Amino acid sequence: MKKTISIVCLLFSFGVFASCPSVLDHKVRVLGSTETANLCEFQNKVVLAVNVASQCGYTYQYEALQALYEQHKEDGFVVLGFPSGDFFQEFTEEEKVKEFCQTTYGVDFPMFKRSHVTNGGKLRLRNYKANPFFAELIKKTGVQPAWNFNKYLIARDGSVKHYNEKVEPDSTLLTSEIVALISK
Repeated sequence: MKKTISIVCLLFSFGVFASCPSVLDHKVRVLGSTETANLCEFQNKVVLAVNVASQCGYTYQYEALQALYEQHKEDGFVVLGFPSGDFFQEFTEEEKVKEFCQTTYGVDFPMFKRSHVTNGGKLRLRNYKANPFFAELIKKTGVQPAWNFNKYLIARDGSVKHYNEKVEPDSTLLTSEIVALISK
């Protein structure tokens, strides 16, 4: 019995049974499908979660997001896209969002269902709540997206930093933080 307990303790210390950080403990439907994913599958990665929109002045950031993903995905990094119409700049049909992202920018990082990412929008005049994942990001950072292409960088330990839409995905500010987190 003592030997079994020792082995289990050893496995915990090596992270074999590490629990998923609460910020990632959410099931979300994959964009344009009926399949769901548990974000815990990304628990041992550095995650950049971004609220995206296909018809925004910042939509060009898809290109840099995809490049960042390709550059670091083998190092334990992933970009997660969350299309939202909270700022009235996203297609209503998910298939159109999916097709636009893939054909225009070659996006192949994980994308999830179109959903709310704010609590009632910029002026809080609308009555809705952010999806549970973004609600958790807002809670952890104290910042809800004020526009499309806000970025939430999630470390492997579940800590979160927020970067607004003006911070480019390939900016030194963001990339240096990603590289630092990957190398931990």
